[in-house]
Amino acid sequence: MRYTNQPRRRRWPKRLLILLSVGLVLIVGATVGVRYVYNKSLGPVNNDTRGHLVTIEQGATVNSIASLLQSQHLIRNAWAFRLYVSSKEVRNELQAGSYEFASSQSVPEIVSQLTRGKVATDLVTILPGLRLDQVRRRFEQAGFKDSDITAAFDPSLYADNPALVDKPANASLEGYLYPESYQKTGTTNPSTIVTAALAQMNKRLTPDLRNAFAQHGLSTYQAVILASVVEMEVPKQTDRDQVAQVMLKRLSLGMPLQSDATATYGAVLVGATPSNSYPSAYNTYLHTGLPPTPISNVTASSLQAVANPAPTDWLYFVSGDDGTTHFAKTLADQEANIAQYCKRLCAQ
Repeated sequence: MRYTNQPRRRRWPKRLLILLSVGLVLIVGATVGVRYVYNKSLGPVNNDTRGHLVTIEQGATVNSIASLLQSQHLIRNAWAFRLYVSSKEVRNELQAGSYEFASSQSVPEIVSQLTRGKVATDLVTILPGLRLDQVRRRFEQAGFKDSDITAAFDPSLYADNPALVDKPANASLEGYLYPESYQKTGTTNPSTIVTAALAQMNKRLTPDLRNAFAQHGLSTYQAVILASVVEMEVPKQTDRDQVAQVMLKRLSLGMPLQSDATATYGAVLVGATPSNSYPSAYNTYLHTGLPPTPISNVTASSLQAVANPAPTDWLYFVSGDDGTTHFAKTLADQEANIAQYCKRLCAQ
């Protein structure tokens, strides 16, 4: 018998080797399969080249854009859209506006259009959070004559419009031209677009919503005013629900709303430098109650927030430097939040 000092070579059990081989094949196969599904999901939904109008609102997230495109059958999978945007590092480059997409476009083509801001033409696009004078400029940019715009913005033309049943007769259309994209041709009168915008607003002011406003002691016009303040204060739905709660509670307690947005609106109306101390009827630091009129147009999101505020009990809020909204129940907590989270914005 021959002896050796070399250690015996360890042998792997045959069954283990087979299992490892099978596992490796499965992993490789799964990777290839996921890659195949991902690449296929980036392709067009079908060969239909007809355009579909899609409006991307200011502040829309990648998730909300992906869900919107999938619901319109313009992309195959929302997750593939999100993954593509993330892989290309263009998350912060997607631009708001109204776009014309076709289901024959691939995800890379749609993303390219969104990052370049290549919006649809022959449209009048009213973005969320615009004052009436800013909406008017949109009409001017669309090529309408000044005299025709002035005539179209006369609220007396729409006295019987169902969207305006609760609006004071002498009040302007501020707050009521719903943010959306409206088709325009060479013969379109601006009053046609105003009527369409009011129709979109009326569609959102459902009987259930109007009843919910009444439950909070608000007329529909007052609710639109409050929704416009919420619209301008915060962009996120969850924040809007809570901000609406704060403002409704302040109104019930007779406390001033102390909204920067209302104070700014009052100054801008007369061409003054925006300031929280500018003395106008819209300055809710100086006056209790609601401002006299809406301060911008509104979206369904803000209307819903006023109708169904969050079940919270906040009394204060502040938007931090990073865009996060911080809420508080006491003035001491509010001052602490300002000191910690709002060093730059609150110093302006």
